[in-house]
Amino acid sequence: MIGLMTGATAMNRREALRMIALAAAGLSPGLSSAASGAVQGPVQGAASMTTRKIPSSGEALPIIGLGTWQTFDVGPGAAERAPLQEVLQEFAALGGRLIDSSPMYGNSEKVAGDIIAKLNLREKLFIATKVWTSGKQDGIAQMNSSMEKLRARPIDLMQVHNLLDVETHLATLREWKQQGIVRHIGVTHYTGSAHDDVARVITKHPVDFIQINYSVGEREAEQRLLPLAREKGVAVIANRPFAGGDLFRRVRAKPLPAWAAEIGCTSWAQLLLKFVVSHPAMTCAIPATSKLEHLRDNMKAGYGRMPDQKMRAMIVSEAM
Repeated sequence: MIGLMTGATAMNRREALRMIALAAAGLSPGLSSAASGAVQGPVQGAASMTTRKIPSSGEALPIIGLGTWQTFDVGPGAAERAPLQEVLQEFAALGGRLIDSSPMYGNSEKVAGDIIAKLNLREKLFIATKVWTSGKQDGIAQMNSSMEKLRARPIDLMQVHNLLDVETHLATLREWKQQGIVRHIGVTHYTGSAHDDVARVITKHPVDFIQINYSVGEREAEQRLLPLAREKGVAVIANRPFAGGDLFRRVRAKPLPAWAAEIGCTSWAQLLLKFVVSHPAMTCAIPATSKLEHLRDNMKAGYGRMPDQKMRAMIVSEAM
């Protein structure tokens, strides 16, 4: 670390601190990606996470993001928030950008917004949340409240949560996008049984994002929805990338396959995440965690070589 700081005269302070964070997380400089459709960020002596472009805007997002369901739903106490502050600080230091929340997630929006402001991270992050109510005026009130809690106006992405009153809210969001109140709009769902409904929405309406369940254990989206999103130029966020934790229960007693090292994976979490983000339609996966060691492990999945189709099939076979 001393040598790294000495070399900081040849780079800016931010890059030096980023290299320290990478070293602390066990990430080595100089990694590259072979992911289909991936875009490499500038490598200035430190590794850059693989990114994917949002089709509608061309903006690049790192492929590993951060969810806040359950994990950020804590009280105002410093002791409760301290681990989350560490997680968010490290997430940004390791190149993460997309953080996703919802008014459905209890205190998560408020907690995330407070920590982001405290750490002065707003300009580094791509902040997403949702509207989860019925009626135009209630939707407007809730979205304004969410932006206030997250201290993000304009907000980077506003999504209709679980398609609730989707026609009403998308009409508002289209107006808001034109006015610059929101930068991107989208819809979400967390069950495979709703994928046909999501498909109907993106066929009918111009949206920038869909957020859906997709993992080794929940692959229904491969049949129609992911190809359709790619055809329509819609970015895709994967929620439930570990199938709600079920995948960890399945692999708990299984050793990590030796061939996982070929794509730089040293844990099941990395292998399972690389399966998700290696799909050519996928933009970003958002595993949720409040633990620093899990955050560091998850982030490593955004670096290095991605599995090809043969290896993706091998991951499914080993995990299921």
